[in-house]
Amino acid sequence: MNSKPWVKNMEVNGKDDLKVPLLPPPDSVSVTVPQPIQNSDKKIRSVTFKIRDIKCGSCATSIESALGNLNGVVSVMVSPLQGQAEVRYLPKHITAKAIKETVEDTGFQVDEFPEQDIAICRLRIKGMACTSCSESAERALSMVDGVKKAVVGLALEEAKVHFDPNLTDTDRIIEAIEDAGFGADIISSGNDVNKVHLKLEGINSPEDGTIIQSTLESVEGVNNVEMDLVGSTVTVSYDPDLTGPRSLIHCIQEASHGPKVYHASLYVPPRHRETERQHEVHMYRDQFFWSCVFAVPVFIFSMVLPMLHPYGNWLDYKIHNMLSVGMLLRWIFCTPVQFIVGRRFYVGSYHALRRRSANMDVLVALGTNAAYFYSVYILIKALTSDTFEGQDFFETSAMLISFILLGKYLEVVAKGKTSDALAKLTDLTPDTAYLLTLDGDGNVISETEISTQLIQRNDIIKIVPGTKVPIDGVVINGQSHVNESMITGEAIPVAKRPGDKVVGGTMNENGCLLVKATHVGPETALSQIVQLVEAAQLARAPIQKLADQISKFFVPTVVVAAFTTWLVWFILGEAGVYPKHWIPKAMDGFELALQFGISVLVVACPCALGLATPTAVMVATGKGASQGVLIKGGNALEKAHKVKTVVFDKTGTLTFGKPQVVSAVLFSNFSMEEFCDMATATEANSEHPIAKAVVEHAKKLRHKSHTEHVPEAKDFEVHPGTGVSGKVGDKMVLAGNKRLMQAFSIPIEREVECYISENEELARTCVLVAIQGRVAGAFAVTDPVKPEAGRVISFLRSMHISSIMVTGDNWATANAIAKEVGIDKVFAETDPLGKADKIKDLQMKGMVAMVGDGINDSPALVAADVGMAIGAGTDVAIEAADIVLIKSNLEDVITAIDLSRKTISRIRLNYVWALGYNILGMPIAAGILFPFTGIRLPPWLAGACMAASSISVVCSSLLLQSYKKPLHVKDP
Repeated sequence: MNSKPWVKNMEVNGKDDLKVPLLPPPDSVSVTVPQPIQNSDKKIRSVTFKIRDIKCGSCATSIESALGNLNGVVSVMVSPLQGQAEVRYLPKHITAKAIKETVEDTGFQVDEFPEQDIAICRLRIKGMACTSCSESAERALSMVDGVKKAVVGLALEEAKVHFDPNLTDTDRIIEAIEDAGFGADIISSGNDVNKVHLKLEGINSPEDGTIIQSTLESVEGVNNVEMDLVGSTVTVSYDPDLTGPRSLIHCIQEASHGPKVYHASLYVPPRHRETERQHEVHMYRDQFFWSCVFAVPVFIFSMVLPMLHPYGNWLDYKIHNMLSVGMLLRWIFCTPVQFIVGRRFYVGSYHALRRRSANMDVLVALGTNAAYFYSVYILIKALTSDTFEGQDFFETSAMLISFILLGKYLEVVAKGKTSDALAKLTDLTPDTAYLLTLDGDGNVISETEISTQLIQRNDIIKIVPGTKVPIDGVVINGQSHVNESMITGEAIPVAKRPGDKVVGGTMNENGCLLVKATHVGPETALSQIVQLVEAAQLARAPIQKLADQISKFFVPTVVVAAFTTWLVWFILGEAGVYPKHWIPKAMDGFELALQFGISVLVVACPCALGLATPTAVMVATGKGASQGVLIKGGNALEKAHKVKTVVFDKTGTLTFGKPQVVSAVLFSNFSMEEFCDMATATEANSEHPIAKAVVEHAKKLRHKSHTEHVPEAKDFEVHPGTGVSGKVGDKMVLAGNKRLMQAFSIPIEREVECYISENEELARTCVLVAIQGRVAGAFAVTDPVKPEAGRVISFLRSMHISSIMVTGDNWATANAIAKEVGIDKVFAETDPLGKADKIKDLQMKGMVAMVGDGINDSPALVAADVGMAIGAGTDVAIEAADIVLIKSNLEDVITAIDLSRKTISRIRLNYVWALGYNILGMPIAAGILFPFTGIRLPPWLAGACMAASSISVVCSSLLLQSYKKPLHVKDP
């Protein structure tokens, strides 16, 4: 196979271009992860800073001496001429802050001391039940010395912590979470960007581990090596520009010596998130099952058999005094439910009260304990009295716990489905790929099937029809159509040729492609989309503040309300305010009051309130990503629904940003073929975008392929600002604007003048081609408007949103484009800062969204309430934006706003569900209907209502999974 076209196409992207990520890192906080310098097994960092008032060498010596005596300082260099110090130190033993303080203690002032390092870690937090729990966990993290920022997501059950690694570490952070009464596991730390896990074979002693560790540490590009001799695994962090997983495996094998033979293979750690989710589901299921084993008999002995005479008469048999068989059996079966199955509520209550907060566990523990211990009191009294008659509430306690566990089980199952869209994205990448080995001439030597995780940057991967693309890369050979709907939501396959980019996770349809890997592992667009969505799901929406504020005083208020309910009913009963026949049979006034109080305690759980916002945000951001709209957090999601004005950039946003020829005419006797040959030959040497558009169009008209011979122009000359000239054969050819023709005294006839003026009115540029001193023909060039632009503007108008165009282009072009798409208000000839100022002026009238794609749009994207970046735009624009439109399709502006409206509407409905249960349930539980209708809410039924509120909120959020775009424009 001839490789020359390959070699040419492999150079399409330069080395620097290959390093540019398709999407920016998801963290909004600036993070510096220092590269550790390996010195045997020690991690050394260096810090450089300025020192004032160093007058001579003795000053430098005294500073070096003071710092050299510090434990952990490896080396010190102080330059008296530059007034600068460089200190290499071990962060395990000393901090950069201590170094600075030591220099200042010697009497010198420190300047330009670098910002402290910030590291990031993500934690899985177990045991959170409601908003109160997530706030407690967040508070516990914030109090750790060195933690700069901590965000805890209730629905995601995760925390993201920014901390100074010089002051604290992940072990201390986990310890703080556990001290607050929650479980915690590390998901990832800041240096996990490029990390590979390898399984080792042939490791029989610690010496073998040391050999492999030192071998790996000596490899260029390896940043960190963590050995696990017990599990025979090694984890390596590396620089993908310098090495990769296959190179590391090869190094380990080469470390073999004599009879010692080492082997390494890829090791995939278990997916903790899914495993823990399943474990949690099974735990609640098992606990519910065991509670039913004991609670169902209690229910039968108290509610069913007493109604079935004579089958239930044996329950009334007295064992001793007034203690009956039924009462004893209910106590025996209820006790395991209360103290063994219900132990989790005691533990949760203890930790909540210890951190001076109250959550769902406190309410459940109070309610069940009140019912259980009052029943025990009744049992003891019946045992010791031969005349006492009383009603126990053992069924209340047992059934209450059972219903709550059933609710938690259903809630966990439903919550697992909220991240389904994200899980589908993560599973798009195939497991294996075909790696090609090429010789120096680019011919294929071998083809090997390898794991996708072993692919390294610059590998050549073969993608056969019907398989998924494993990495992001550039096509170097072959043609095909690729279905990118998995990521963009666009069903129409996209044509791919040499030089085109492909994205991991997309489906190759009908041709074989050879692709050069440019982004692998966490750098791929798919991985970064997942990271962005996960970060968005963790971020709190402002609307959630309502739930957070309510939850702070909610539980104490409920406890007071429950106690007041019990007290009022008890006093009214003792005072004889209501008739005795209101009291159910086998119950007295105290017991009736107690049941009302317990019902109030249980029905008013704040769980649903805490889940109302985060579950909806999780589903919406995941659904948005699968539709091609990346929403960076709850804040952007909430603001988008309030947008009153959308400001569009022109070039690359409303238009394609690439000049195209829209018409070609002849003004002479030359044939179209000859005219196109002359134009192509003259313009072929020009780098101007308009010249390239003319060449491309002329070749299409001639139906010529890229490999056919094109005549060359001699004496080629560029005339800046006007065009080009050259000699094709024996004919002099000029290609350019009207000024070029005038400069060479070429007459412009009336017919040509009319053509020019007609096209200028349509914001088109005319390229005149003169042959032998006469205008032979012309091309009309324009930056075409995207086909969906007009429909999008019209649809926005129907949503009562006004559209404005702000561009740096001239007024004539701007007005022509605005007229074509239906925009009434235009600001032209505006610089980047001017765009931002226009946005600020418009914000006086309401929320403003800005849609742009270039570096010059970044200030406006940041200034706008909601910045929307076109996905094909620059990294700077994407990073500055709140929402990224991956498909570069304007219809997704509407999708983003509409999805925001639907989500906020769903969140409000969730609050209605959550608060509605409490607003309606609490008065009914307190007995407000009892005097008029005889209806009361038994505690076990109140528990069922409480569980139903959480389940209804999660299921309400899940309905967002069925979201469909309001507008879908097909490219004609």
